[in-house]
Amino acid sequence: MQLSDIFGIGSKTIKHLNNLGIYNIEDLVTYYPYRYEIIKRSDLNSINDGDKVIIDGIIETIPNVNYYGKRKNSMNFRINTGARILVITIYNRAFLKNKIKVGNSIIVRGKYVGFNKIIASDIRFGVLSNNSKVEVIYHESGNITSKEINNYINRVLNNYNAKDYIPKYLRDKYNFITKIEALKEIHNPTSTSKLRMSINRLKYEELFVFMLKISRLKKGRNKTVGIKRYIDKSLVYNFINKLPFKLTSDQASSVKDIYNDLTSSNIMNRLIEGDVGSGKTIVAFIALYINYLSNYQGVLMAPTEVLAFQHFSNIKKYMSNIKIEILTGSTKSKDRCDILTRLKNKEIDILIGTHSLFSEDVIYNNLGLVITDEQHRFGVRERAALRNKGVAPDILYLSATPIPRTYALIIYGDMDISIINTVPSGKKKIITLLKKNSEIKDVLTMMFEELKSKHQIYVIAPLVEENDSNLMSVNDLCENMNKAFGKIAKTGNLYGKMSSKEKDEVMAKFKNKEIDILVSTTVIEVGVDMENATMIVIFDAERFGLSTLHQLRGRVGRNNLQSYCILVSDKDTERLKVMEKTSNGFEISEEDFRLRGSGDLFGIRQSGDMKFKLANIKRDYKLLLKAKEDSLEYLNMNL
Repeated sequence: MQLSDIFGIGSKTIKHLNNLGIYNIEDLVTYYPYRYEIIKRSDLNSINDGDKVIIDGIIETIPNVNYYGKRKNSMNFRINTGARILVITIYNRAFLKNKIKVGNSIIVRGKYVGFNKIIASDIRFGVLSNNSKVEVIYHESGNITSKEINNYINRVLNNYNAKDYIPKYLRDKYNFITKIEALKEIHNPTSTSKLRMSINRLKYEELFVFMLKISRLKKGRNKTVGIKRYIDKSLVYNFINKLPFKLTSDQASSVKDIYNDLTSSNIMNRLIEGDVGSGKTIVAFIALYINYLSNYQGVLMAPTEVLAFQHFSNIKKYMSNIKIEILTGSTKSKDRCDILTRLKNKEIDILIGTHSLFSEDVIYNNLGLVITDEQHRFGVRERAALRNKGVAPDILYLSATPIPRTYALIIYGDMDISIINTVPSGKKKIITLLKKNSEIKDVLTMMFEELKSKHQIYVIAPLVEENDSNLMSVNDLCENMNKAFGKIAKTGNLYGKMSSKEKDEVMAKFKNKEIDILVSTTVIEVGVDMENATMIVIFDAERFGLSTLHQLRGRVGRNNLQSYCILVSDKDTERLKVMEKTSNGFEISEEDFRLRGSGDLFGIRQSGDMKFKLANIKRDYKLLLKAKEDSLEYLNMNL
């Protein structure tokens, strides 16, 4: 059965359903209401001015419509509830005038404003039942109403064969209702208690399936025999000792984890989770060196060309005697052919690059280690495509997005995790200041001082273009920066809708100091070392989660110069003060998780990895733990 088979759904409706993420029957039945309203007649004897009310009655007068402004109107009429005569006022509904007939029953929802008057937000025809009713409300698209979506779903549910992913013994253990019962209840609630049972059951199924996949991946990996290397540890120590800096304790611990993984017979599947500027990249370089010592090829995949070239330039400083190349989308045809030939002939030891690394014509000779930088920027298929270029290669992921360890151990349950929390010595702490909009002159003065010192600045906006709100946009800020500093500085901009090539070109200009002030949304690249950038100014800072602000702050302070992060906001300042107090990403992620839930922290997980329709990692943490335990038990029973 397809969407077009449902009575009442044509090509236009399908287009609107697609806009809601509904492409098939399963999408439709799992398109859950985002809100429920309890419909119950208000007691007029106990209401106060300003209270929200729902009442019904008989229409007593013909409605009177007043027109004003541009296409605006108000409509007034009286109803008799049996206990009182009430005056109803509703705005911009003049089109309903002919339907409001004396003697008909009507339901009014709105605000009681005193003196037997109600400002209505909604009116419907009919009578309220004596019992309370739970009403479902869906997000709408185009001309499709919430009621129509509910009707389409009900037409399917009558004959829908709902596949239940929870094993019978677990359904019995938790006394779960069947899936079809839960679906019918969630879309057509009969009581609040049954609705809660249904939501809980469907949440558990989402989490159980997710944890089952994670647990299966880990068990499958442990069964696969990987590459067992025999490496002289003293050569690794010599390489580390020749570095122009000393590794932090966390970096050293991570290197030890990687060495143990690479010299074991199990496939490495490790995540290096490190705070901004903690030095994950050098750990990755050491991993590539260990892999090189065992005579295997290694690759490092970066999300952008700018970051790939940065890695290529840096790694050559430490491994000048090793054959290292770079392959990206902009590599010239002649150079690409040469690189592919040498790679196939094992004349290249380490290859750095972007998505080009897993193109069909890229053939490796004994690929032993695959490293993915900013792993959340790549989808599951992309990472798998690169992994499949070798025979059971070891895998290392890098992530600069700290999340609470408790949750990381669950959502990254198929990986081993090493955490780098300490920042290398010699780096100055970034000074973070919270400024109000009325203090913008102070901010501009600080910016002027940095520009006068030939330093560069990031300016962050929450929007790309102007809209009806008072938020600053990239366009607004570009104009303002040009007005303020046009004579001494060149301004550039960067935002999400730009093509990858355009973004790379802008970042390259900024890196080459052709741009002094880069005005951007949050798309500025994580991990790129713009050593001359010493200030980041974030406008409407309250619009961002603390974890996002911490990531943005990490764009500066990439050198030994004093750097600054200025948060401009008049709202939610108590929450933003956390940024002034600490620069520890893990502490910030814990606070962000407490205040905002999982959205800001896990929104960066690629589509398909952890996309729940009902469950919430933070709110449903106990249910997640239960699902993890049950998934492991189920796997052990079925091995």
